[in-house]
Amino acid sequence: MAKDYFSSRCQNCNGSLTIAALQCDTCNLKLEGQIELPRLARLNPDDREFIELFVLAAGSLKEVGKILKISYPTVRARLDKVIKNLKHLDNHKKLLRLEIITSLEKGEISSDEALKRLNEL
Repeated sequence: MAKDYFSSRCQNCNGSLTIAALQCDTCNLKLEGQIELPRLARLNPDDREFIELFVLAAGSLKEVGKILKISYPTVRARLDKVIKNLKHLDNHKKLLRLEIITSLEKGEISSDEALKRLNEL
């Protein structure tokens, strides 16, 4: 598979990357703000490429196996790994929310700080 070097993590500090602006090339309309990357874009490059291939193969694991020259069980295992990674992205965000709420309950942060952090997720 060809390597895709896009990452949803900062190469400097490993922090989460967000989109800061969207701009129309035709009329120059510009939207600015913290825009979260879609879940699929937050997958690692190999998982994103596998999902793209899966979609182009009309969801046929058998066809994906033929293209990649790997067995059906191996293709199925790759798909299961991608599904697990997608679920992990949701669980990670839930855990971060829980940590913020716990810090608020313990009095470690103010309600304003908790709200700010929750809005940043």
